Amino acid sequence: MEYIMMLLKRTVLGYIDIIIMMKRKLKFCLTLICLFLPGVFIANSQVLIESVAAIVGNEVIYLSDLENTISDLRRNGDKTPVDQLTCKVFQQMLVSKLFMDQARIDSITVTDEAVEGDLNMRMNDAIRTAGSEEALVTYFKKSMLEIRRDIKKTLLEQQVVGEVQSKISKNITITPVALKKFYNSLPKDSLPVVPAKYEISVIQADPPDNEDNKAEARQKLLDIRSQILAGKSFNVLAIMYSEDPETAKLGGEIGFRVRGELEKPYADAAFSLTKNTVSRIVESKYGFHIIQLIDRKGDMVNTRHILIRPKVKLEQATKAMARLDSIANLIRKDSIKFETAALRFSTHKDSRTNGGKLVSSNPSSRITWFTLEELNQEMYVKIREMKVGEISDPFKTTDENNNVVFRIIKLDNVLPAHSANLKDDYQSLYDAALVKERADVFDKWVKNKLGITYVKISEEFKSCDFLQKGWLK
Repeated sequence: MEYIMMLLKRTVLGYIDIIIMMKRKLKFCLTLICLFLPGVFIANSQVLIESVAAIVGNEVIYLSDLENTISDLRRNGDKTPVDQLTCKVFQQMLVSKLFMDQARIDSITVTDEAVEGDLNMRMNDAIRTAGSEEALVTYFKKSMLEIRRDIKKTLLEQQVVGEVQSKISKNITITPVALKKFYNSLPKDSLPVVPAKYEISVIQADPPDNEDNKAEARQKLLDIRSQILAGKSFNVLAIMYSEDPETAKLGGEIGFRVRGELEKPYADAAFSLTKNTVSRIVESKYGFHIIQLIDRKGDMVNTRHILIRPKVKLEQATKAMARLDSIANLIRKDSIKFETAALRFSTHKDSRTNGGKLVSSNPSSRITWFTLEELNQEMYVKIREMKVGEISDPFKTTDENNNVVFRIIKLDNVLPAHSANLKDDYQSLYDAALVKERADVFDKWVKNKLGITYVKISEEFKSCDFLQKGWLK
């Protein structure tokens, strides 16, 4: 069971924590080492040679792949004793190869196109983590082409394994009775504490007369563009003026992206440029950009940009706040319902047709409950001081695109912090139970698969304890 749970990369209670953390903030962060697990190799011989660590069916684990993975883990700070780390990584590779061998038998394949989007995202994450392409090449002592090839190999194997696992577990469900039994089996003193969550409704006002602000932003960007065309460094001006803090420190560079990863106006401009040329002003939901094409590789472009956002003047803020204050007073006096006011007056598109109810912007998880940590600072400060049913005073904040807006909010409901339970956390516990059930099914499958699969282990690894559980013939 241990190696299956490692393959799933989560424990039952850990899974509940992961769900809670994901709902707290969907902020994806990848470590470089996860990008470089060993690739897939087909064995045409059942004879071990010096460079082979193991053969599993028609799959091979090469000694160099195992050693490279361990070296990378150590380089990235893994302090596990080398003998234990070797056995742990070797175990994960062996299990993966069992699934890969089954994929060959079942004729399960994955095309390069199926992983292309994820591949580009991983490459960009790796470059950002390293600091630059040059730093990434230096770190791994490989060319960008070799790094991309290795990541693709890993992603293809991961997807194939996932396809096999899906086929094995496609009919698994958790009944209410089974879920209750699972919950009762969990140590009560080990149940994770679910943080307090809040349901919130919002009425939003955009800055009035914002076209004037936009015109000023465009003019500022035109002046910057003129300086670039006159010979000044795009990189330096991006550091000085760009209002995208993440890329400004990199001279405006955003890294290689496919078209689908970019806002359409930005993508249209970027893909129309030739190398080192600078675009005209481009408007997106984030503000106004000028873009310079650094390089293009097939369907990917690497660009740098300078972003300028429209600035809201004091008198505009005062006007917006006064309007929201009037709306809030009408709601407090019961002259209009909050839901009606949201539909009539709010500029927040995601919530206005939903009675003002704030909904997660994550399309795969349209939840209405938020922890305080998921809210921006201004929303955080307001909510923690409010009682259920109360309507806030107007305040200035930023929207999901980091543009200045003004809001009043109503606190609809509060779920206090608590230990995970079936009543309040049914879905999280269901998902955790499903992971546990899948692990049990995979464990049985691995044992059965081992009984009918040729497995040969190199002598130097036979001291690993897990091999006594059916791996040694």
